[in-house]
Amino acid sequence: MPSDERYVDVPVGFLTYPVDQAADILFCKGNIVPVGEDQLPVIEQCNEIGDKFNRLYGEVFPKIKPIVGTHARLIGIDGNAKMSKSLGNAINLSDEDAEIDDKVQMMFTDPGHIHVKDPGKVEGNVVFTFLDIFDTDKKEVADLKKQYEQGGLGDVVIKKRLATLLKSIIGPIRERREKLDKKEVLEIIKYGTEKARMVAIETLEEVKRAIKIDYFG
Repeated sequence: MPSDERYVDVPVGFLTYPVDQAADILFCKGNIVPVGEDQLPVIEQCNEIGDKFNRLYGEVFPKIKPIVGTHARLIGIDGNAKMSKSLGNAINLSDEDAEIDDKVQMMFTDPGHIHVKDPGKVEGNVVFTFLDIFDTDKKEVADLKKQYEQGGLGDVVIKKRLATLLKSIIGPIRERREKLDKKEVLEIIKYGTEKARMVAIETLEEVKRAIKIDYFG
């Protein structure tokens, strides 16, 4: 065998991950699952696995319907397609006001919009994308877009508006998180885990009966 041949260790978990994802949903017979746009293939594959089982052994698993929000994917502050902690382009729910201010100031806008008087592009402008999602005053946002495209509106103005808006949304969430009793949270998680375990056992018993391997009752 050539000495320069390369080997890559691929864990079995990588190959069986789609089945593992399906099991996470099917064990509790979930039929409505909130997902991001990038997770729609997971739901599709999960339905394929459930349908195949039902065709072979009888109706056990329900059809799963994905629920995707109005805005299926939140763009990163750098303009990349997806906001992600691993990419370092995310605004976190735990961020302090100063962090939110800094991140909004870093947001990608229009590289060609150098001076306030310059006409700017709204399409692909992350600040306007966020305003479209989070700002409830749609008329004001529409007016800002028009002014920005015509020239005469600086990035600082729209970024300040967005930062104020995000802080008003994230601030109460952050404060409530800080007040949570960690011991109480762990108890809730423990209770949910035990409840889910019982549901999983019931589903597994039903599956065994369906495929005729319930030998031990």
